[in-house]
Amino acid sequence: MNPATRCAFVEFGQSALRNTRRTLRLIALTLLTALPLASWASAGDDSPTALTQQMHANGQRYGIAGQALMVTHNGKTLFRGADGEADVDTHERITVDHIFPMHSVSKLLVSTLIMQLIEHGQLELDAPASRYLIDLPASWRGITIRQFLNHTSGVPEYFDNISAQTVFPATRQAMMSSLASKPLLFSPGTAIRYTQTNYVVLTALLEAHYGKPYPQIVQQRIFEKLKMKHTWLGLAALPEKRVAKAYSGSNGQLKKLDDALWPAYGYGHTGLHSTVEDLTLFMQAMSRGELVGKASLQGFWQPQHLANGERIWPATGWDLGESGSYSEVGHDGGTHVRLRILFNGTLDGDVYTIAYLTNGSARNVWSGTLVDSVMARIAPEKFPAEAAAESLRAFAFATPKDDTATAAEVRSVRAIYPTDDAALQRAIVDTANSLRENFDAKVAVPVFELDTVIFPRSRNAWENLAKAYDAAGDKEKARSFRDKARGLKE
Repeated sequence: MNPATRCAFVEFGQSALRNTRRTLRLIALTLLTALPLASWASAGDDSPTALTQQMHANGQRYGIAGQALMVTHNGKTLFRGADGEADVDTHERITVDHIFPMHSVSKLLVSTLIMQLIEHGQLELDAPASRYLIDLPASWRGITIRQFLNHTSGVPEYFDNISAQTVFPATRQAMMSSLASKPLLFSPGTAIRYTQTNYVVLTALLEAHYGKPYPQIVQQRIFEKLKMKHTWLGLAALPEKRVAKAYSGSNGQLKKLDDALWPAYGYGHTGLHSTVEDLTLFMQAMSRGELVGKASLQGFWQPQHLANGERIWPATGWDLGESGSYSEVGHDGGTHVRLRILFNGTLDGDVYTIAYLTNGSARNVWSGTLVDSVMARIAPEKFPAEAAAESLRAFAFATPKDDTATAAEVRSVRAIYPTDDAALQRAIVDTANSLRENFDAKVAVPVFELDTVIFPRSRNAWENLAKAYDAAGDKEKARSFRDKARGLKE
């Protein structure tokens, strides 16, 4: 789209907004501190000040208790900082030296150790795990290592509800016995179901291979090798100081979160506690090929598929995605923390690592949203989808939302996607849905409205806006916009 066309498009959007202002009056929002609107298509800003501002904005938007962030680019540290509180009752300030519960990020250690054995020919990725672990239930004996890594095994979960009061089977053998008579959830390789049992099996496989407890294996092969001196497995091992209290959101308020007393046989899927610096050491070692060779990683980090050809998100245990020309691998932990490695083409190309740790938020914000906001800040030209999403999130919380502000946001997101209407509309809808999930429909309404301003002939845009108003409790506007949608072609 050329500049003249873009200007005409913006003017049309402004006119459309003015002509329907009475029916599109924006729902009043309580303003949470947010970044000022900016052109996210401009050069990124990876300065400490910019990333400190981004962290603060995220903290205010989502009610994050405390957070620590470390970003590297091609081995150079771009940012290391912290914001918020380690303990909201005592108001202890969070620092980069605080220890965070990492939850399911623990799985990356098991995956890495398994990949090491495969790389050295000591395991076969597509061999049944029972070849190396003889005490599996009979119905599990045909399940491959790859299927356990990627949660496509079909094995059931070994607990029902999780809380601080959950009582687990005393031993791994007892746990296996309790599941032996239960049917598989599906035929291995035909579906995906995220269960912790998968990584109990893989941890047992590692112990069988090395002939020692899992904590000793990971200590010797990863923690000591990388000089990760501030990383522990299990609550009992933690020091008395510098441990961030964990929280979750309940009705928009922080609530203390007491972790379950996980059994030692579960440390392959949870129980990891660490600092932002130690976890960055781990990611950098992975990206440099120090734990698993780069060529091997390129093979492991390839799209994986079910038996019917459907793509799944894990790749040998790591979350795999794409952003522009970059591949991104990593893992979430309890929705609170995330590690992500980004590389352009190969691990010998342009490489970023991002460790974003929180101890919980009032809005239970998804960790991927936080990492995406960092990507948008440091390199919007490389990560346009994340840049568009962050611009839209800033717009949702900014005030006032008059014609001038709306036109400015149209220009901003149009500059990111000047010709790709499908990508722009996808970014708008995805961001609006994310806001609705993390907040409520009222917060998301301005972004859904923006969709109708930019794409006034889109039936889907008006239908989505109608649904948002319906969820927000404004049935009259919802009905009006459904009527509008019915008058448009698909």
